[in-house]
Amino acid sequence: MLQPKKTKYRRQQKGRMKGNAQRGNQLAFGSFGIKALQSTWVTGRQIEAARQAVTRHMKREGQIWIRIFPDKPITKKPAEVRMGKGKGAPEGFVAPVKSGRILIEIEGVPFDIAREALRLGAQKLPITTKFVVRHDFAEV
Repeated sequence: MLQPKKTKYRRQQKGRMKGNAQRGNQLAFGSFGIKALQSTWVTGRQIEAARQAVTRHMKREGQIWIRIFPDKPITKKPAEVRMGKGKGAPEGFVAPVKSGRILIEIEGVPFDIAREALRLGAQKLPITTKFVVRHDFAEV
């Protein structure tokens, strides 16, 4: 499961995910990718499930880049605990994803395999996504 080796602080504030992604919104490494159309938190488990689905369909050919990393700690209080008494204990890590962010990129496989692999990966994520292709990609 993806998580940072160490963090400066154990707990973090929730924050807001207004607007569109200003960085990480263009294909940078591969020819194909999936782009988020909604804003949400994506957990390390969800990212790993998507990565496995994509890699399996590609039959370990080509290359894959995961463009998000869960580095935001999420806390939770135990069930049936009264209000107050401080913030809860860290539960896991999430990656805050804004709309427009590229989540996964792949390279080195044909168009139809790439499209299906990324569709299977997108099913594992809690948001709607869009399949994107590099603007100068020429199908051979």
